[in-house]
Amino acid sequence: MTGWAGFLTITTASLVFLAVLQTATFAVGHRIGRYNVVDVAWGLGFVGVAWIGVLIGGGDPLRNWLLTILVTVWGLRLTWHMYVKSKGRGEDPRYVDLLERSGGNGLGTIARKIFGIQGGSQWFVSLPLQVSAVSESTGLLPVLALGTLLWIVGVSFEAIGDAQLRKFKADPANKGKIMDRGLWAWTRHPNYFGDSSVWWGLWLIAASAWPGVLTVLSPVAMTYFLVYATGARLLEKTMSRRPGYPEYQRRTSYFLPRPPRSRRHADT
Repeated sequence: MTGWAGFLTITTASLVFLAVLQTATFAVGHRIGRYNVVDVAWGLGFVGVAWIGVLIGGGDPLRNWLLTILVTVWGLRLTWHMYVKSKGRGEDPRYVDLLERSGGNGLGTIARKIFGIQGGSQWFVSLPLQVSAVSESTGLLPVLALGTLLWIVGVSFEAIGDAQLRKFKADPANKGKIMDRGLWAWTRHPNYFGDSSVWWGLWLIAASAWPGVLTVLSPVAMTYFLVYATGARLLEKTMSRRPGYPEYQRRTSYFLPRPPRSRRHADT
């Protein structure tokens, strides 16, 4: 199934899948009394869209199976990480702040501001996968290879950064301290930087064949979410209240990795 008819079929199926996923996640969140469970469904939604595309679409098999495998590896790792991270914990301060700014925690507001926006974002960000699924062109192999390399960099930043933070928090001696080691010394948000890199890599793979390049706003939107909308900016608002974090901010890059400033230079 290719062409515009194929795309309409895939994008409709993707929308239905994401709507069902977010509705089920909302029901789970309502039952357990916290809505950060939506983060567990984030990666899972993209995995579902990728498989819909590769099973229904008639695009180039090499490119589409590569995209599906990469999205599945990334998405399932992220899903498991978010499940372990949120299990047994209270609500994420980001969502508390979001609902307060949105006028309260009524079910309609929660469904619209958290789950509705999340589902719509998943659909829009996954457009490179949907378009690639119906593109028959083989594409440019060097661009495909570059996208795969960028994906590797991104998923490595995510996985290593998460592992380093988990190990840091598991040590009782670090209680109350700010994580500023390993990748966290180069960027205050290695996981968000890695996530952005993953999606720029996936877009490059899709863009290796026309008309994948036209979906460039999808990785732009993902990067915006990670940096400004629901990611780093909201987390920084909460973390900046902790002792030692303002000093960490002065010596460590906000998003793009770069060598850390020394403590002496950061204080001048």
